Amino acid sequence: MPAAFGIGLDAGWFANLAVTKLKAKFKYDDSLDVFGVHGVGATIGMLMLGFLATATVNPAIVSTFQANGVPVSLVGGGSQFTQPTPGRAVHGGLRGHRVVPLAKNVNGAGWPARACEDEDAGLTFTQHGERAYSEITGENCL
Repeated sequence: MPAAFGIGLDAGWFANLAVTKLKAKFKYDDSLDVFGVHGVGATIGMLMLGFLATATVNPAIVSTFQANGVPVSLVGGGSQFTQPTPGRAVHGGLRGHRVVPLAKNVNGAGWPARACEDEDAGLTFTQHGERAYSEITGENCL
């Protein structure tokens, strides 16, 4: 339970930073904060899961480590934190490889952009009829 709480706390904190700071810095359009919440939160959660892995919670991990000739003392910690990183980087690269050209094609298709007033009021409200935030900064329009 403490590890699960820590993972949720860390993933939530980084997801919040992505939504509030990263989006403002790079000025990308993500009206429902899908990238910040699901992309960043999931990545941090996945990395922390390996970092906080323990043989007391999952005894099968001991036999897996021993079968592969890895010392059980390496369960969790830095070795498990860095292990999924290359896979996550490849996954992110493949997603970017597909999303960036699609976004450019959609942008060049001549479809009307959202009005600055809609973006300043919040697209979650004007397009989806929901209030996701208690405070709108008015800095959404590029």
